[in-house]
Amino acid sequence: MKLGLIGLGIMGKPMARNLLKAGYDLTVYDINKGPVKEVVEAGAREAADVREIGANCDIIMTMLPDSPHVKSVVLGEGGLIETIREGSVFIDMSSINPVASQEISAELEKKGVKMLDAPVSGGEPKAIDGTLAFMVGGSQDVFDKCKPILEAMGSSVVRCGDIGAGNTTKLANQIIVALNIAAVSEAFMLAEKAGVDPQLVFEAIRGGLAGSTVMEAKAPMIMAGNFKPGFKIDLHIKDLNNALSAGHSVGSPLPLTAQVMEMLQVLRIDGCGQDDHSAIAKYYEKLANTKIGRE
Repeated sequence: MKLGLIGLGIMGKPMARNLLKAGYDLTVYDINKGPVKEVVEAGAREAADVREIGANCDIIMTMLPDSPHVKSVVLGEGGLIETIREGSVFIDMSSINPVASQEISAELEKKGVKMLDAPVSGGEPKAIDGTLAFMVGGSQDVFDKCKPILEAMGSSVVRCGDIGAGNTTKLANQIIVALNIAAVSEAFMLAEKAGVDPQLVFEAIRGGLAGSTVMEAKAPMIMAGNFKPGFKIDLHIKDLNNALSAGHSVGSPLPLTAQVMEMLQVLRIDGCGQDDHSAIAKYYEKLANTKIGRE
C-alpha cells in the first residue's frame, strides 16, 4: 500500500515521521522544501507535485491550514482530482469547515474515490510522539480500512459519523480548548492580583474538578511566559471562525465562542498571531497591566 501526504508543517512533518517509523511506503509533497528534505532523509520519497501523488498513491492524506487550501489541492487546477485513481481513498486531516469536507467528498465520489475527514487534536507535542486524537467522519468500511494508518500517528481514533462529522467534532473540541485557556488565564490573573501565587493555585486545583488536559499543557507555559507555538493563535482564529459559521448555519448560538474570538482578534492586532494559543493569557495581562506568575 502506497501512502501520500501533502502538507509538512508543524503537524504534518512529525506525522510523516511516525508513518515512516511504522513502516509505511510514503511519498510527500509541500511547497516548502525544507521539511520535505528532512522527511525524505528519514525514508520518504518526494513528489514533484500533487498530481504525482494522485497518480501513484493508494491512500492520499492532506494536512493543510484551511478549507481553501484543501479545496485548491484537491479540486483546483493541477489538483489531485486530475490524476487520483478510482478505488483510492482521500483522508483530509486538516481542520476545516465541515461543509467544505462534504463538498470535496461529493466531487471525489464522481471519480470513484472515497473520503474521510479526520482532523486531529493534541498539537505539535502529540504529533511528535504519535499520540494525537483523531476525530473521523466517513463510511464505516473506509474507516475500518484506514484506522491502522491513523493509529500510527495517534492514540485515539474515533469515527464520529458520516463525512463532515470529524470536522464538526473538531470544532467542538476547539471551542472547549479556547474557552478553557481563557478560563485558566482569567482565574490565574485573579490569583495574581489577589497576591496568591498562581503556581500554588495550579498545584492545588489540578487534581480536582477544575483539572484538565488543557490546563496541564498550558498553565506552565502561561506562568513561564513561553508562547512558542504548538498551535498558533492565527489557526485557532480560523477554527473558531469555522465554528461560528457552522453554528449560524445550523441555528446553534455560540456566545462564549464569539467572546473568545474577539479576544483572539485583539491579540492578532497586537502582533501575537503566531504565538501559541496559550497567549490568550496576554489579553488578560494587557487588561490588568500585570504578568501572570512572573515579574
